[in-house]
Amino acid sequence: MLKRYQTKVGSLIRISDAVWISAAWVLAYKLRFESGWIELKGGIQPFDKYIALLPLVIVLWVVLFSSQGLYGSNKVLRRTHEALLTLKAHFLAWVILLALASLITEYKYSRSTLSLFGVLGGVLLIGSRLTIRNAIRSLREFGVGAQRTLIVGEGPSASMVAERIRNFPELGSYLVATQPGTFPDLRETLKKENIHEVIFALPRAQSAELDRLLSQVHEETIDIRVIPDLNEYIRLGCQIEDFDGIPMVSVNDSPLDGWGSSLKRLTDIALSALGLLILSPLLILIAIAVKLSSPGPVFYRQERMGLDGETFGMLKFRSMRVDAEKESGPVWARSGDDRRTWLGSFLRSTSIDELPQLWNVFKGDMSLVGPRPERPFFVDKFRTEIPGYMLRHKVKAGITGWAQVNGWRGDTSLTRRIECDLYYIRHWSYWLDWKILWLTLWRGFIHKNAY
Repeated sequence: MLKRYQTKVGSLIRISDAVWISAAWVLAYKLRFESGWIELKGGIQPFDKYIALLPLVIVLWVVLFSSQGLYGSNKVLRRTHEALLTLKAHFLAWVILLALASLITEYKYSRSTLSLFGVLGGVLLIGSRLTIRNAIRSLREFGVGAQRTLIVGEGPSASMVAERIRNFPELGSYLVATQPGTFPDLRETLKKENIHEVIFALPRAQSAELDRLLSQVHEETIDIRVIPDLNEYIRLGCQIEDFDGIPMVSVNDSPLDGWGSSLKRLTDIALSALGLLILSPLLILIAIAVKLSSPGPVFYRQERMGLDGETFGMLKFRSMRVDAEKESGPVWARSGDDRRTWLGSFLRSTSIDELPQLWNVFKGDMSLVGPRPERPFFVDKFRTEIPGYMLRHKVKAGITGWAQVNGWRGDTSLTRRIECDLYYIRHWSYWLDWKILWLTLWRGFIHKNAY
């Protein structure tokens, strides 16, 4: 049903986006140079220069929107989610346009006009998309172009599918009824109710019934869909792939791949390099202080587990004695830990000891944002005690993460930390990373459980 919706509506939205982007571009020029609302210090720029750039603007927006899944997402988008994704993609396209405009040496486009276009484009794009979607919803609710749908099954899967169909009428499915998977003559029901689409959502215990029911309808011309009962196995996300005609279901799919992963990596490189450059005087002073405060090396390199279970050497400023774990073995730091040096107590409580990990980020061992890495000794222990623990290694480990900005660090509930890590992976977006970075700076690096 999602494919059907995208096929019918996707082209309409592409055309609408192109029209409204063009309108915003022209309107921005008119407001800037012809409305009289803005003072013209440098005179009126020729309109044909802006019209000449318009095809590039349209192509940039449509291509970028396509890359962001705004014309063919494999997930159902709620209206607020679609509006947010549209705004984010529009902002990114606008930033790219500013960069391209600055590279054009033959002509200097008005910055105020480009700014007006950014604001007007965002408003018009979101408004037009929501208007189209609401209009389609209204038509579907009156039965216009809706497919009469029957759900066969019972239990959680059938209930969730029925709820989604009611919540998203714009997809074009009108729910006629939900029937258990044990009624005798499915073909008679299909004819009586004039069904266009049947969805099988039977629990795994009724797999034999699914074979019987499918045999009744395999020669019918209606649309047939099967919802596999995999709810208890899905921990992150679910993705269906077509492997040369063979459907494959991934039950721990992560959204962090492709274009998003590349952008995240570029951001990591840029910000970690910038951080190392700006903080280099401070890092040198801390290194000298660590060397003078106690015998031993400046840096402490500890084996941690990261992406896909691969280990790497995580760097920290040394904050404990060289032989800190000689007698105890691997243990977590605790309040009042006498293994810390006098300087180490300050470094750990302020999280300054973590700054060398910017080098790990620059190298690619870590990311700025992600689940905090743990030592293999503890990973082997927790993987059997905490459900879903190993799924946190589906993404790169980070210096900060969703758990840390929500207060779950140090001697706090490990289960809640894992819940936060899995939430981050399920809901990852480039903008969520920026939110976490901002919250890290806003709430500070000092925490009562940082030992």
